[in-house]
Amino acid sequence: MKRIATLLCLALASAAQADDATIKKVLTERFPGADIHAINPTPIPGLFEVYANNSIIYVDAQANYMLSGPLKDTQTKTNLTQKSLEAMQTIDIASLPMDQAILTRRGNGERKLMVFSDPDCPYCQALEKELAQLDNVSIYTFLYPLEELHPGASAKADAIWCAPDQAQAWSDYMLQGKLAAPASACATPVQDIGKLATRLGMMGTPAIVFSNGKRVDGSMPAAEIESRLAALSTQTTSIQQ
Repeated sequence: MKRIATLLCLALASAAQADDATIKKVLTERFPGADIHAINPTPIPGLFEVYANNSIIYVDAQANYMLSGPLKDTQTKTNLTQKSLEAMQTIDIASLPMDQAILTRRGNGERKLMVFSDPDCPYCQALEKELAQLDNVSIYTFLYPLEELHPGASAKADAIWCAPDQAQAWSDYMLQGKLAAPASACATPVQDIGKLATRLGMMGTPAIVFSNGKRVDGSMPAAEIESRLAALSTQTTSIQQ
C-alpha cells in the first residue's frame, strides 16, 4: 500500500509538472509579452493560478480558457486571489543586496524601508516627497531606471550613484531636479538591480518593500507609510517581550 501511495504521488506530481509546462508554453506562444513567474493549482480541480505580469489570472490545464478577477472561498470568505498575490509579492529581505542601495538615514534610523525607484519616474518623484516627511527611518533606495520608458534615466542613475554623497545627490535630483556631475566614473549596480527587479516580478516603479517583506507597487501617502511602519514596530516590540 505504501508503494502504491508513493507511485500515486509521483504520478500526480508528474501530471502537475506537465500541466505547468503546457500552460506556460501555450500562454507564451499566444501572449508573447507574458512574463510568467509561477503556475499553481487552485482548490478547483482543473483550474490553475498563473502569476504573470504582476497579476493573477486563471486558466484550464490546456490554457485554452482564461479568467480574471478575485477567486473567493465562500466558506471562509477569503479572497484567495489577494492572498496568493500578497504571497507572490513578499520578498525575502535577507536576499536583497543592501550594499547596492543608496542609504538615507533620518533620526535614529531604526525603522527600515526599501524602495526600487527610477530617477525620471514621476510617481517615484511623488513618492520621494512623501518619504521626505518620515523620521526615524533608514531608506534603502535601489536604482531601477526603466530606460525604455525614460531614455537617459540610466545615465542619471549612474551619475547619482557615483556622486561623493549618494543620498544627497538622490535627494537633490528627486526633490529639486538638480543633477550633480559625478566626481568621476565608477562601477554601478544599476544593471544588477534591474535583473533583480525582474526576478522579483517588478513591472514598474516605484516599488516599496517593508521590513516584513511585503511589497507595495506605486506611490503611497506618507501617513499610510507611517501607519504601516508603526504597526511593524508594534509587532516587533510584542515579539521581543
